[in-house]
Order: sequence, then structure tokens, then C-alpha cells
Amino acid sequence: MRKTAFHLVIYVILFTLRCGQDSRTPARQCENLNSEWRFHRGDLPDAFQSDFDDSNWRELDLPHDWSIEGPFSPEWASGTGYLPGGIGWYRKQFTIPLEKGDRKIYIYFHGIYNNSQVWINGHHLGERPNGYISFQYDLTPHLQVGDTNTLAVRVDHSQYADSRWYTGSGIYRTVELISTAKLHIKQWGVYAATPRVSAEEAQLDIQTSLINEGEGTREISLQQVLRYKNRLIEQTSMPVTLAAGADTVLQQSMMIKPQLWDVEAPNLYALQTSIVSDGELIDDVETRIGFRDIRFDADSGFYLNGVNLKFKGVCLHHDAGCLGAAVPLGVWDRRLELLKEMGSNAIRTSHNPVASDFLDLCDAKGFLVIDEVFDEWELPKRKWVAGWNVGEPSYAGYAENFADWHVQDLTDQILRDRNHPSVIMWSIGNEIDYPNDPYTHEILNTESNPQTWATFDKYLPHANRLGEIARELVGIVKRYDTSRPVTAGLASALMANETGYADALDVAGYNYQEFRYPQDHLAYPNRPLYGSENGMALGAWKAVIDNEFIMGQFLWTGIEYMGEAGRYPSRNSTSGTIDLAGNKKTEFYFRQSLWSDEPMVYIGVDEYREETGAGGLWRHKRAEPHWNWPADQKVRVKAFTNCDSVELFLNDESLGSRRLADSPERILHWDVVFASGVLKAVASKGDRRVTAELRTAGAPAKLLAESDIAVLKAEAQDVAHILVRIVDEENIPVFAADNRIVCEVKGPARLLGMEDANSRNVEDYQDDSQAAHHGRILLYIQAGDQAGVAQIDVSAEGLQGDSVTLRIKDKK
Repeated sequence: MRKTAFHLVIYVILFTLRCGQDSRTPARQCENLNSEWRFHRGDLPDAFQSDFDDSNWRELDLPHDWSIEGPFSPEWASGTGYLPGGIGWYRKQFTIPLEKGDRKIYIYFHGIYNNSQVWINGHHLGERPNGYISFQYDLTPHLQVGDTNTLAVRVDHSQYADSRWYTGSGIYRTVELISTAKLHIKQWGVYAATPRVSAEEAQLDIQTSLINEGEGTREISLQQVLRYKNRLIEQTSMPVTLAAGADTVLQQSMMIKPQLWDVEAPNLYALQTSIVSDGELIDDVETRIGFRDIRFDADSGFYLNGVNLKFKGVCLHHDAGCLGAAVPLGVWDRRLELLKEMGSNAIRTSHNPVASDFLDLCDAKGFLVIDEVFDEWELPKRKWVAGWNVGEPSYAGYAENFADWHVQDLTDQILRDRNHPSVIMWSIGNEIDYPNDPYTHEILNTESNPQTWATFDKYLPHANRLGEIARELVGIVKRYDTSRPVTAGLASALMANETGYADALDVAGYNYQEFRYPQDHLAYPNRPLYGSENGMALGAWKAVIDNEFIMGQFLWTGIEYMGEAGRYPSRNSTSGTIDLAGNKKTEFYFRQSLWSDEPMVYIGVDEYREETGAGGLWRHKRAEPHWNWPADQKVRVKAFTNCDSVELFLNDESLGSRRLADSPERILHWDVVFASGVLKAVASKGDRRVTAELRTAGAPAKLLAESDIAVLKAEAQDVAHILVRIVDEENIPVFAADNRIVCEVKGPARLLGMEDANSRNVEDYQDDSQAAHHGRILLYIQAGDQAGVAQIDVSAEGLQGDSVTLRIKDKK
């Protein structure tokens, strides 16, 4: 049989519903509605009423996550990090000017966790159980133009053990108030495709959804203007007659010679879509477009713009430690830069839709993204309460809403995200086929699964529904986007193959099943394969590079995340290559030695122990970055590198060289008797040299504080990361120091949180002091809405303190 490749030619658009960005006054007005909300934690039956007295409620700005405010307690669930859920109310008052009385006014929520209900002036607008989906309501029929309007939102996260990882609670993403003419572009109403694209020529097909909610027929011109770096590239327009009540989709096309989007050069274009009538601008939306070609081949893997490429991917959850789920975009910007430095080029959004501005960053930075929607379908999974795999689980979760909401939720995800250049696959599920959680099948008796030793259990739901549901979900995706393949993270390819689940997919993702790659490639020769979730061991990566047909892997996980915790007081999973504070863990450097092309070397130290064989998964992680050990103790120094060789020096005396070619496990090591001083590694690659060194530290003496940015914008969103290190008199970091650090902020900024990245520290996350971990702590400082100078002072008892000054400039 001739094998076929799944070939896609994709346009890519970074699409957020933006107002017009050219020199004209925008007809569509998008107002950030994050400021000056009132919040009450707890349920109040009449809080939706316009005249409800909320004067004693807490004032705050969005985004907001009340769960992260704690307190940590063993009465809550380990799955979500021992933090509370509950019910909360938000209220906001605003005025619509009289001149907007003939316009449409919408409220757009980027994400509320979860079971939200929304009212305007006492009128119920709707509900949305899913905590990750963006949605919009039409406020127009119930507004009091020229007078005060009251928006009320009830959030019900009383089923706090409804997830296997941290979710957060509340309006944790941005809210926008959108004003349009009655004749306008619909929500997520610009869609583009390129049926042909190459470096020489690309065809851009633009689909625009319009609606005329005015009373009369309108003669309009629908205009498309394409720019690259503010330079006009192409434009087109068409005359249209729209009767009152018309709801239509229009098609336009243009040909260009493109600058291609790829992981190294993520070139983006600006597409301005405008409605003009009698010379008047009626509505306009800007999208950002990138052109590229992607191809999935069952024999040779993934191709981007004709170039074979391996996914060097990571899975990511959506929280950021002490910030919870309300994560400023600047925090994700820093985190993605770290992943790029590690050599990563791909992200799997585990296991739900992420914020659209996160995808904006991926588009701009050149990440390939698997956009995932569900962690469970019609039946629930176990969510641990007393510790990971401990005690009686909870079965609360999305499954109870799947039947009524999966069509709407999946549709909205595709419509919102289908134009992002970074998104290369849609994932309809993660480990839905996990053996006996909840589905079972007789085929489980024939082979052990790498994650579980489960065998067929006649008392559990049979897996024969998996294929049927998968086919339905794939059909929904393809109703709105056929330019990308549909995938899923399969926990049991054995069971997925037997039930038709795997056959429903365009591309199959295998979680922790590298042993099945060769046999399934033979059994299903037309199936493109990749590792959708993988461990850190070298063998899992070798299964990628040794098999041309495997497209890549996605590590579990790129960054540590809250939840999926052990017994109290554990609060987070420690499986990341980067910790909660953005510190590079040992695994980061080992992965960098595998994935990065930039010469690098890392050295770390472990107690000497006799090792046999490969040493297991954890062998390369035991390499602490300090040179403080008992006198005359024998230790093992380990080096990770992508260079040809490494020479180790102790106090300028060579301890010999090691060649990478002689180390199949890619761990160079020296057994050394500890002596204080300087340990230095010099790595060589051709005529290039890179070094790494560790110095023996003395007693903690002072704090050193350093910010990643010196200037912030006064827009109550911009964030600075201030790393505070405990050092000795000679400024050498003291790895073992755990002094309590106090932060004081003066001026137009505020402390968002202090992150120590200690997984067993459950003290108050909301105060201004925290114990250091491994001699450091991270401060998140957010600018206010006023210009000026902010001073951040850090202190610790018995140590010399330090200060950082940040300039807050006017956002204009």
C-alpha cells in the first residue's frame, strides 16, 4: 500500500479582536474593563440586583484569582494544591455615553473559573460552566444609556476538587467592553486561509462574517489591507449590499510574495479588515497574519516550510505559583524566553484552552503549539484529595457538563484560535483512554501499560464509546477548520487502537509509550506519530532521534505547576525543567545539552555513590549547583554539554578532560575529593570555548537584588521580576541559605507576590515576607497607573539589605 502524508498548507493569524490600528479613529472601540471592581467571597442571593449595596465589598482590579489567596489547608484537595474554592461575586459599575446610544455594546470575558453567571442591571445574560473558554454577551438591550449600569458576576467553584491540577477561582483573565456599529464584523469574524503558500507566492483567502442589526439596507465597501512592518503589501475591496437583519459571510482573496513564518523568524503581517459606507468607517478589526506551510508525513515526520523539524516540546499548565491563575503577560514572556534558551520550539497546552494573549506570545516568539481542549469527556477521572494517588478521590469536574456544553466549548475554541500561526494541531483530549480511569476494555489483559498495570474490569465503563465520541469531536473541529490536523494525547494506544479512537485522529500522540513506536508504525503505516507527553530520561529523546518517523516529544513538564501534589504540606508538582520562580533546574541544563545548538556547559555536584547501568531517570538530575561540601568528602562532579569535550579544574589544577563521544548517557563525570575554592569547567567545540564554575561560599552576609527590567509602563499591568539572592561577603551565592526576606515597595507600584519555589512551603502567599529557598527568592512587582519612581527594598534579619529602583513611565 502506498503511504500517504497528511499535508497541510496553513495561513496563520494571530487573532485577538483588536480595534483598528491605523491612523483613522477606530470605529470599533475596545475598552479594558479590568479596573475598579468590587468582590465578595461567599454567596449572597441578591447580589445580582442593580440596587444591591456592595459598599462594604473589597475593591480590586482584574485579573483576580481568589484561590491563591489561601489559606493552604489539608481540608482542601491535593489535586489543586490544598487551596480553597468556594463561591465569589464580582460587581462593576460603568456608564455608556449618550453618543453611543445607537451602538452595540458587548462584554467579553477571556476566562472565568468556573460555573459563571452574568447579569447586567439585574437581567440574567447567561452562564458558562467551562472555566477556560472565552465568551461574549450582548449588553445592548438592557443598558441604561447615559446612566449608571451594573454588571454582576457569580462564580461557583464550590466543587474545589474538580481538577487534577491547580485551576484558580474567579475572573482570572481580562475583561473587555466592546462597542460597534449595528452593522459590524461578528465576534471572531475574520478567518483567512492560504490554499497555496511558498517562499515565492502565497494566496490569502479572507472570510469575513458580517451582521446588519440596523433597521435599513446599507451599501458598504468591505476592505482588506495587508501590511508588513507598517509597509503596504496588498489590498482589496468589494461592494456589498446588506439588508436589515442580514447575517452573511463574504470571501476575498489576494496574492503576495511572503516573508515566511517559522520558529526562527516568526514574521507577522497586519491585516486590517474595514467596513466603509459613504466614506465613513463603520467597523474595523486588525489581525496579524503569518504565512507558512506545514506537513505531517507518516514516514519522515513533520515539515515546516519544507524543512524537516523535530518537536522539542514541553507541556505547560496555566498558573504561575504565587500568582495563581491570574498571570500577567510579562510573566509568560519571561518564561517563554527561558524555554527558548533551553532549545524548546513547541508547547502543548495541558490540558485546556489557554489565554489568547499567551498564543499571541507564541506567535511572536515562534513556538509551535498543540491547542488542547478537554481532559475528560462524558465520564470523570479521579482527582486526588489527600495526596497524589492517595486515599479516596473526587469525581467532580467537566464531565458533568460535557453532554450539554462540549459542542459550544469546542466550537468557540476553534473560532477564537484558528488563526494563530503558532497553533499547528488541535487536541481533543488528554488521556481520555487512561486504563480504568474511567474506561476499561478486554484488550488490557493482553499487554501491560507503562503508566498502570490495569487489566480489564467488568464493573467499569467499557471503552467502546471512545471512537464514537472522538469522531464527533473531530467533526466539530473540521466544521470550522480543515487546515490543521486533529490529535489527542493517548494514554493507552492499545485501547485507543481497539476502539477506533486512534483511527479518528489525523495524527496520534502517545503519552509515555515510546516502546510502541516501532510496532505501531508497522501496524498503522499511514499514521503520523509523536510523543505527546514524555518523561525526562534520555531514552525517551533517543526514541525520537533514532526513529525518523517520530515527529518529536513534549516533556512533562516545561515549568513546575501548582497542584497534582503529594501529601500535605506539598503544594505543587516538581516535574518541570524550570521551577515556579523561573529558576533553571538541573533538568533544564541537561535538556539544553540535547536541544540547543548554542555551545553550553553546566556543572553540578552529587554525593559519590556506586552506580550500575544507566542509573535510571534521576541520575542526571542529581547535580546540585554549589561547591560547599564536608572537608575531604568524595563527591561526583557531573557536566552536561553539547560541546566535544570538557576539562575540569579545581583551584586552577586540571582534573582531566572528558569527551562527550565517550559518554553515551551524555553525563561527563569526575570523582573528586572536596577542597574549598573554585571548580571550573571549560568546554570546547572546535575553536569555541564556554565555561561554567562553582565557588565555595562563606556564611550569608547580604542580599543582592536585580530586576530584569528598569522601566515599566503605567498601565497597571506591566511586571518586573526582581531576583533576590543571599550571598556571602564576596557576593558568592549561598545555596543552602533560607533566611526570611521582607519586601517593601514605595511609589506607584505594588508587590504581586514572592515566590520561593519551595514545594513544601505553605505559608501565606499574600504577605510581604517569605523564606528563601536555595538562597534565592523572586519578587513580582507590578506598575500602577501613575508615572513616577518605585523603590523596592529587601531586607533580612542579620543581613545587609538591598534596593532596586524602577521608573514607571506614562503609558502614552
